[in-house]
Amino acid sequence: MSLDDSHRDAPLKFVIPDHSAPNSRNRSPALPRARIDWTLPTLLLLWLLTSLTCARAWPSESTLLLDPHQERYDLATHVEYLEDPSGRLTFEEVQDATHAAAFRPVPGGSEINFGYSHSTYWLRFRLASPSSTPAQWWLEIAYFSLNHIRLYGPEGPPTITGYAYPFEQRPIAHRFFVLPIEVGAEPIDFYLQVRSSGSLTIPLHLWQPRAFTAETASSYGAISLYFGALAALLLYNLLLYLSLHEASYLLYVCFVASMACGQLALTGIGSQYLWSGWAHWNIAASDFGFSAAGLFGLWFVRRFLDTRRIMPRLDRLLLIVLSLFAFNLLYIVFHDLFTNEAPTALAAKVLSINSLPACLIGIAAGVIGLRRGRGGARFFLMAWAALLLGAALAAMRNFGWVPTNAFTAHMLQIGSALEMLLLSFALADRIHSERRAREEAQMEALIARQAMVDTLDQAASTLEERIAERTQELAQANRRLSDSECQLRQAAHSDPLTGLANRLLLDDRTEHALAAAQRDSQSVGLLLIDLDRFKPVNDLHGHAAGDAVLREVARRIQGAIRACDTVARIGGDEFVVLLERLYDTAGAIQVAEKLVTALSAPFQIGEQELTVGASIGIALYPEDAQSAKMLRQHADWSMYSAKRAGGGGYQLYSKATERHPSSPNDNRPRHEAQRSKKPA
Repeated sequence: MSLDDSHRDAPLKFVIPDHSAPNSRNRSPALPRARIDWTLPTLLLLWLLTSLTCARAWPSESTLLLDPHQERYDLATHVEYLEDPSGRLTFEEVQDATHAAAFRPVPGGSEINFGYSHSTYWLRFRLASPSSTPAQWWLEIAYFSLNHIRLYGPEGPPTITGYAYPFEQRPIAHRFFVLPIEVGAEPIDFYLQVRSSGSLTIPLHLWQPRAFTAETASSYGAISLYFGALAALLLYNLLLYLSLHEASYLLYVCFVASMACGQLALTGIGSQYLWSGWAHWNIAASDFGFSAAGLFGLWFVRRFLDTRRIMPRLDRLLLIVLSLFAFNLLYIVFHDLFTNEAPTALAAKVLSINSLPACLIGIAAGVIGLRRGRGGARFFLMAWAALLLGAALAAMRNFGWVPTNAFTAHMLQIGSALEMLLLSFALADRIHSERRAREEAQMEALIARQAMVDTLDQAASTLEERIAERTQELAQANRRLSDSECQLRQAAHSDPLTGLANRLLLDDRTEHALAAAQRDSQSVGLLLIDLDRFKPVNDLHGHAAGDAVLREVARRIQGAIRACDTVARIGGDEFVVLLERLYDTAGAIQVAEKLVTALSAPFQIGEQELTVGASIGIALYPEDAQSAKMLRQHADWSMYSAKRAGGGGYQLYSKATERHPSSPNDNRPRHEAQRSKKPA
């Protein structure tokens, strides 16, 4: 939320006491030095006595007057703190004069950060409202890993929350810690007690409830985009791993999943939606996720850049850092999760200390890989540079070396998102580089082979040249023989005019189809096609036109059937279609109808338009016949029945078709009885 600075600071009414009394030294440089030496210590002593005397009362000038028209306040500059190394001070004790005087202003910065500390910290701030009616405000502590938080007001029990408590105990359901407070016209002192095993970062913001709700919706939208991007990268590379079985993709998926776990804890989303009732995991989830991310990230580096072979010295250092991440994981699992002991800051410190060398190793490995031409090293280097920047700023913020602000607080999310996206690019670039390298190697091998052949040719003697010539002649003869053999084999199994299967190939495929149908309990259809008006084409227009019609018929039949079916020409104008894997008669009928339609269309042969048409007989295995021979005979009878019905149609086999064979007293198939339709 963006607010004008002048408007935001306008209602704050602070009066800073002027403890530097008028000094006549500035007006009269001629005064004796002895008077100046006595005046300065006296003023300092008076200031110290005044501070000690008024410490318990805490001057009213330090009150933050809340403007009802301002939606948000950053409290870092309005807070004083007291460090309690023993952690034993009570609320009553910090209010007495001795401890009240020990409160100090928070060091400069837009947010409060004490780094890693075992101490308990007390924060004190005073609020007032210009209205006589108490105003409702929400105090937001926008950091996830504060184990114990207690807010003390002017009366009543303290409000207790923190990461060590179940999510249901939070006063307001939010991913961070939000505490409702009431502020009236009279100044009210609030005390905040904070203790944590992790980094003591305490971003304090005071919100009006309606403005906080709107800001929450906006922040949840940005977080959803971030985790949506992580989920997309994870699923995409998981699918690539399942497809390619490349270990680098699996390591990348584990790295993204671990980073997502850490970010879920860091943003507070995990404690709100995923593990709200598991308080111990609330504390350990962040360290566990980022430690696992470091482990799988370095493992990915080792696999992706092959550091063991290419850079063995750096690989040994990498293994040391990787082992530290593994130790941290084991420590978190066996100490923070499986024991009842309170978590310590050891895991978080090891993680923060280990993150910087891990990123530096990744950068160094990327530089070496880039110099040695490793595929994907360019994107890999950019990815680890982005993560290094994010992790370094996060680690320095955790130790309190840099101020906590919107940039340093979210740099780890930004850096990790860029790193994971660039690593995905690196994987793709490596595949492309490896493919290009294989192609170049093949080309170099071909060039080298050709050069060797040229050298041998040039150095060969006359006898060797003659042997080479003879070898070439023999090779040509072998190729011609091989080509002739292929042509003969092709001619033996195909029709020379149409290129379709011939009777020999059809018989072989029919036997295989019947065996498969019997095994799989399916049907096989045989369609026998005879052109109706083909003879006049030959008689009136010549054999060249007839051949053109037959080739066009073959093309139309192939266009009307499936790729797995077989088309054969077994006679002059007779064709057979073998339909495999049929489930019912309707499939064969549908194909027959398509064929009748296709073959009834006119044929454009040169400038002439010819109409032929066809009669089709259909027989099914095992419904109509139990052998290939009977299947073809029944299809032939059915075709003849269709032709007797006037042609241009199809006929399914039935017992009635057996009563009308193709010619009187002749039960032979049509392609055997009518020899005149054999190809010339």
